[in-house]
Amino acid sequence: QVQLVESGGGLVQPGESLRLSCAASGFNFGAYAMKWGRQAPGKELEWLAHIGGGGNAYRYEDIAKDRFFISRDNTKNTMYLQMLKLKPEDTGVYYCARSVDGVRGQGTQVTVSS
Repeated sequence: QVQLVESGGGLVQPGESLRLSCAASGFNFGAYAMKWGRQAPGKELEWLAHIGGGGNAYRYEDIAKDRFFISRDNTKNTMYLQMLKLKPEDTGVYYCARSVDGVRGQGTQVTVSS
């Protein structure tokens, strides 16, 4: 059974950082490209960053460039999203997903507020 579990979200102040984790199970994690996305309140899900199965190829959407960094550790079946200099508009539910079919976890809430 494919399972993706996000963690690491929380309430932070503007300018702070967070690292999200995505723990995968039930499939050959290293064989799959993965991605991170978020859904802000009242808005559609938008994808932020993508990473190949081996972890050496990655791509960022414009909204994530320079502040968000995607990585993975296939020995731990885990993907990460390091987020720097967070802004209130980064508030939302963050999801990890498999790129090939969009299967995603339940999400983790990130709230950026002073």
